[in-house]
Amino acid sequence: MRELSGSIAGFTLFAGAAALLTPQARRRLGVPYWLLLLVASIGAAITVNELVGKPVPFPRWSFLTMMLRGRHVLPEWQVGDGRETALEKYVVARARPGDVDDAIRVIDHFCRHVSYLINVGDEKGKILDNAVERARAMPREARLYSPEFNTANAMIARRILAHAGVDDRVTVLVGTLGDGGESIRSLRREYSFTPRVARPGLLGENAYLSDLELILAGRWLDPGSVVVADNILVPGAPAYRAHMRDNEGTLWHTTEHRTHAEYQSVIKDVVLESDYFGT
Repeated sequence: MRELSGSIAGFTLFAGAAALLTPQARRRLGVPYWLLLLVASIGAAITVNELVGKPVPFPRWSFLTMMLRGRHVLPEWQVGDGRETALEKYVVARARPGDVDDAIRVIDHFCRHVSYLINVGDEKGKILDNAVERARAMPREARLYSPEFNTANAMIARRILAHAGVDDRVTVLVGTLGDGGESIRSLRREYSFTPRVARPGLLGENAYLSDLELILAGRWLDPGSVVVADNILVPGAPAYRAHMRDNEGTLWHTTEHRTHAEYQSVIKDVVLESDYFGT
């Protein structure tokens, strides 16, 4: 039912606006003809886009509702309509237990076909996969640490990781590297983060300039480490991109991957994959 909700909402919007296009209804309500026609067109576009597989983000009902709830996204990093919790239930119900690849497949299916979510996505995910493979991947004894801004999102991530069978290798922390030093102190105190603790193969996705400077100040990267940064164009990270270009060939060697924003082929984006040379 949730997967049909976009089509139902779009058709309801179209039908309601179309019904009011009659001269009698417009005179009674005092609504301009052009406004009703615009609303009906949007409803029709949503309905068609949902029915053909949601290839365009703008007429996706879940995308539009996420934009309307933007006041929740930036300060809280949740849309506010329960879709993050719905993702967890969807993965647990449909992904094979203990199979991390299947969990990723189900997450991508949910974000593409059920409810739009901010996620690295399948197209950019291949870039991330290739970077991990090129960096010789994590050895069995290694552990991945992932800071998460939102407590509820951290709990959702932990439950999905447990279902996928990798919770013994991944630690999800609540906080950010830029929270005044609290998360950094926690990493040092509770998880023994010391200089050069991050061996080649570490990937810091979305490590923008301020976070990267903290990581370098802590001397957590070995030469040969890889840093991957998403969303360079959308919403944009010009200072980070300029830093990589200014230090090309000295501190970093960066490859710019031309790609698209998640789960569509209209909005262009860039992913940066940077090899660290060391000081």
